[in-house]
Formats: sequence, C-alpha cells, structure tokens
Amino acid sequence: MTDAPSLTPLSLKILLAGAGLAIGLACSPVHAAWDVTQLMQSLAQNKSGRASFVEKKYIAVLEQPVESSGELLYTAPDRLEKRTLKPRPESMLIENGTLTVERGKRRMVLRMQDYPELAAFTESIRGTLAGDIAALRRVYNLDLEGSPERWTLTLSPVETRMLAVVQRIRIGGSQAEVKTIEIDQADKDRSVMTIVPLTTP
Repeated sequence: MTDAPSLTPLSLKILLAGAGLAIGLACSPVHAAWDVTQLMQSLAQNKSGRASFVEKKYIAVLEQPVESSGELLYTAPDRLEKRTLKPRPESMLIENGTLTVERGKRRMVLRMQDYPELAAFTESIRGTLAGDIAALRRVYNLDLEGSPERWTLTLSPVETRMLAVVQRIRIGGSQAEVKTIEIDQADKDRSVMTIVPLTTP
C-alpha cells in the first residue's frame, strides 16, 4: 500500500531524526591542506559504501534513549539507504529526490520538493557524501573544528523555517572517515548515531 500523507511537525521531526544516514562510510585519506573544502574533496572520493550503525534517540518524554541498529548503504551521487534491523525492521531510501519508507506491509513515498524542511535535511547528507560544498552552503552555515585526526563539522540551518525543526547537525570523524552524526532538534530532542564502515561483499 502506498501513502502520500501530509506531514505534521511531529511526523516530520521523526522522519528527520531517522534520516541521519550513511555519512560515515570510509573514504580516502585527507591530504595536507585542512579546511572544509579539502574535507569535502576527500569525502567525495567515496563512490559507494556500506556501514553498520547504532543510533540512540533522546526524547524528552522518555526516561531512557530509544536505540536502533542496522546497516547503511550509499551509491553516488544520491542513493542512500538505511536498513534498520532492530528493534523492528524498517527501510528508508533516498533517491532521485524521493524518500521511500517501508515498515512491514506499509509503504510511504514522499517527494522532497513537497517538504522543503525534509529536503534541506536530506541535502545535508547527500551534499556531504557527494562533497558538494556549494549545495551545503545554500542551506547551512558550515563550521569545521579540530584537526584531521579528530574533527567536527557543524551544519547550522540558514533558513528560519528549518531552524524550527533542526537546530544543528554535528558530524564527527577522523581523517576522511566519519564516525558520528549528532542531530539537535529545536524541541531539545536529539539523536546520536555511531557508524562503523563495513567491507562491501
């Protein structure tokens, strides 16, 4: 069954928190120069990859974080899939400007152009994986801190409408390997994803 519902702020927030996908796939080493441009160039060298993830969502109304785990798959330039295995199977696929979510027998398809906030969020992922710094800067202010061995890239939304949903996205890594993705939402909920690259069969 295919649904195309309107998204409430809560349902959009849940999708955004769950869409923090496979930025953490292994890439080639960072070279001598060290700035956002150089980091993006290094990340862009990764044309495909597979990783495992563990994600913890800290929700204000719950005493304990909600934990999920599974696999992430990426194929340049824009195919991104998150396969959640635990606590229950779920698939989220971003490709060609469309988000497809499958849970059991239910299937939901959303066109990104119909949901600007969702499109801006997924652009943070696609833009980073593709090394598309121009696309990122259209939507976010970028701030890179640390050293090549231990760095943090902070993406802060430019648009007020996006800020009403997501306050900031922090991507942490070493050299050209991303290890964590933290999403701080405007309502103070947050998610932390830890990523481990896997060898593609």
